[in-house]
Amino acid sequence: MKLCLALLSVIFLHMPVAKAFEGPATDSLLFYTSFDGTRIHYTVKGNGQPVLLIHGFIVDGEGWKKTAVYDSLLSHGCKVITLDLRGNGASDHPHDSIAYLHDAEARDMMGLMTYLGINSYQVVSYSRGAIIAARLLVLDPRVRSAVLGGTGAGFTDPAWPRRLKFYDALSGKDVPELAAMVKNVQKAGLDQRALALMQFGQPATTPKELASVQQPVLVLGGNKDEDNDTGGSLAAMMPAGMHGTVPGDHNTVWRSAPFAAWVLDFLQNH
Repeated sequence: MKLCLALLSVIFLHMPVAKAFEGPATDSLLFYTSFDGTRIHYTVKGNGQPVLLIHGFIVDGEGWKKTAVYDSLLSHGCKVITLDLRGNGASDHPHDSIAYLHDAEARDMMGLMTYLGINSYQVVSYSRGAIIAARLLVLDPRVRSAVLGGTGAGFTDPAWPRRLKFYDALSGKDVPELAAMVKNVQKAGLDQRALALMQFGQPATTPKELASVQQPVLVLGGNKDEDNDTGGSLAAMMPAGMHGTVPGDHNTVWRSAPFAAWVLDFLQNH
């Protein structure tokens, strides 16, 4: 704990805060300026019931556009909203550790929904995105229902060992089982410092908090996901939690037609 606090102090003193930006960039991308001046890139397509798609780790919102669920939602008349979480894609990449604390990512989304004039919306999330979506369920009463894909109950522990390992590996420590992940981050030219800080500031939603969630929630996992359980224990923590399993591993499920079919059926009925 002392080491973490010391590291936080060093980061806080020596890393700049992202600068505010108003209006769209010169390449016509859409940006929303969040509570602390961080620019969040977003897209909106279609009309009808708003559905917010929240991407996972080491990807960005554009990844949803190559999935069956994105096409399915549009073809069934939804207004589909994607965004790049701070530190990802075309959004700002703050290198100040406090920029990822205190539910910053959930607050970005809540602010975006207000900016877009949306008073009720549904959420589809995957992997780390589901961890952030759990915070929306606790913090934003405008969330009508949500799908938490590709995650088990591990993130409910504030000291989740997996999160700490990812933070260590991305911070330059030797974590052999995650060496390939770090190599892929570097090969792709991604912002390794921002990714590390996402893990540092990643929120936990405790079982007590989840027990207060009254919205319908579908926890949907892959039957070959070696990184997470399929989510039955997580679903059981919520009064209106439901659980489903579809074919595939962690990297393939969210793109698949079975995942899209489950999501569409759930959203149409909840």
